Amino acid sequence: MEQLDEVFTRAAKQDRAALIGFLPAGFPSIGADVQAMTAMVDSGCDIIEVGVPYSDPMLDGPVNQAAYDRALRGGATMDAVLNTVRAVTTHTEVPVLVMTYWNCVDRYGVEKFAADLAAVGGAGCILLDLPVHESEAWRKAARRHRLATIFVVAPSTRDDRLGTITAAGSGFVYAASLMGVTGARDFVSADAETLVRRTRATTALPVCVGLGVATGAQASQVASFADGVIVGSAVVRQLLEAPDFTTGLARTRQLVTELARGVRTRNTNVDGAARQSGA
Repeated sequence: MEQLDEVFTRAAKQDRAALIGFLPAGFPSIGADVQAMTAMVDSGCDIIEVGVPYSDPMLDGPVNQAAYDRALRGGATMDAVLNTVRAVTTHTEVPVLVMTYWNCVDRYGVEKFAADLAAVGGAGCILLDLPVHESEAWRKAARRHRLATIFVVAPSTRDDRLGTITAAGSGFVYAASLMGVTGARDFVSADAETLVRRTRATTALPVCVGLGVATGAQASQVASFADGVIVGSAVVRQLLEAPDFTTGLARTRQLVTELARGVRTRNTNVDGAARQSGA
């Protein structure tokens, strides 16, 4: 958890938002995932989220679903996920989180997963579908192993519920900018800034916005009101649609460099097209 605190403190001192990049373990293949994540850090990511490949990723859009499917067909298991976390923490100095559905943790074993994630250098876990009122066992295990527990809030989350969720979490709050599955959009939802403001009224934790960010301009827009910008599908797409890994890696570096420049701009002037689309 201390690693995450340091990232957000440093970003605040630099008057910028943190950039958080997501990629599934085992995608585009086992080994190549570590190369891609290391390239993302070299290009400006402050935090890496490692996705656990899952056969029924109900909250993920078609891009991430395709990446998970390729990873599973390539032999990605929970052991492979932990090996990826170990490799990224060994080759970089950024916090590495695991993003997963609860069934994966429950099946592996709550205490065992927390212990094994901590042992490979993981900083915490984003639990996409775990209700707060059912999370006590995980949160106790996470605290024992000094792992952050990051919960997701959405525009539909009521104010009283926001307080309950943020009080239970640690590290930061993941604010989903819109309702629906993951995936890059042409604009950032107008609900995102309102959600960040409502969430901050309940907690001192950093609030980071995910779902939909795909360009440096969008990253700059979100950075004007959030503590962190989370980018997933747009990065995955670079590798998914590339004709080969070398090309995909180059495209990934280019995109993350653009996004890193965006979070350092904190642009408060949304261009006309974005304003019209998001209004």
